[in-house]
Amino acid sequence: MVIGIATLELSIPVNDSLKGKRSVVKPLIARLRREFNVSVAEVDLLDSHRAAIIGVACVSNDKAYAHGLLMKVVDHVERWRIDAELVDYEIELIE
Repeated sequence: MVIGIATLELSIPVNDSLKGKRSVVKPLIARLRREFNVSVAEVDLLDSHRAAIIGVACVSNDKAYAHGLLMKVVDHVERWRIDAELVDYEIELIE
């Protein structure tokens, strides 16, 4: 069994409130869950208006599949939102 974990750091530069941040992060989380069948949550910087850390997890029996799936998630986040910029990401695979 392989557990894949991706940590995505997002910048939300034109935001001035937690409500505005939520309007960016919640649809992103819902879309990732729906399109990639992964577990997703905002895991850090909860009180920051202009940044978010999103955690994505998947379980597979194939290391290459788990890594590929998480890379697709990263690519999707990078291309999908105009109002949120992907600053950094990290992928970890646990066997």
